[in-house]
Amino acid sequence: MSAPSLLLLDLDGVLRRFPPDGPIEDAFGLPRGTLARVSFSLAGPAIAGRATDEEWRAAVAEQLVAEGISPERVVGAVAAWTRTGEVIPESVELVRRVRKRCRVALLSNATDRLPRDLAALGLDREVDAVVSSARLGVAKPSPEAFRRALRVLQHSPSGTLFCDDNAENAKAARTVGIDSVHTPDFPALERALSSRGLLDDGVGTGSTGPSGSLLLVLHERDDAEEAARELTAAGWSPCAVHKDLLAGEDDAEDADWVVELITGPDDQPASAHRGLLEALAARYDGFVTD
Repeated sequence: MSAPSLLLLDLDGVLRRFPPDGPIEDAFGLPRGTLARVSFSLAGPAIAGRATDEEWRAAVAEQLVAEGISPERVVGAVAAWTRTGEVIPESVELVRRVRKRCRVALLSNATDRLPRDLAALGLDREVDAVVSSARLGVAKPSPEAFRRALRVLQHSPSGTLFCDDNAENAKAARTVGIDSVHTPDFPALERALSSRGLLDDGVGTGSTGPSGSLLLVLHERDDAEEAARELTAAGWSPCAVHKDLLAGEDDAEDADWVVELITGPDDQPASAHRGLLEALAARYDGFVTD
């Protein structure tokens, strides 16, 4: 089992952050939380590519006026709120290390403004590819967003690691066979990358499995697929089922079936739950191995 050959990252909360809206709302006399509430409620068409970023921000301004805020204050508030954000430098440094071993791509729920923001921040030079929901026509956490992103990137789910600060997005990625981790902060991101061998020095993914990964080895295909469904429903990933020919490619009599497990439902490495997996394997007269 090899380390991931594609790292797929969310942008906001992982590589980019924004200062709080509160000071802007205070300066222009808006109740706290107003900008987030209105903007997110109207973002759907823009992040699905059915409206431009400018049209979305105009809709936000129109709604604020409809809620009784004067046009003058709205213009100033929306202008101040239209920010590029700032890079999270420690996370970018991790990306630079990972790129010595595999491709790194962004998958972001974003409007058509995303390329301009990335260029302004210099992040367009820090990754190998960028895929936005506006380009895909569908946003996370829809599983279809991940399927389309992988088609654009021409990559398989089983060779992909996805990190997002939104737990719902990480859970959705698992449903399509992607190893995904909820990374709400820098330490969580660093643990996720380290546990999969992506922060090791050197070039190339090598042939050793990521630290903490396990294989559930069962003798029957039906048993392996049933166990994979059970583990997927419980939040494990990637739960990919493979045939393991122990006595040569043409000797089907000696084929076992393995379920590949990297991350548990608590986003910890599978090895942290070895006892639980061994109990599951015993139900099927199987075993667990590294």
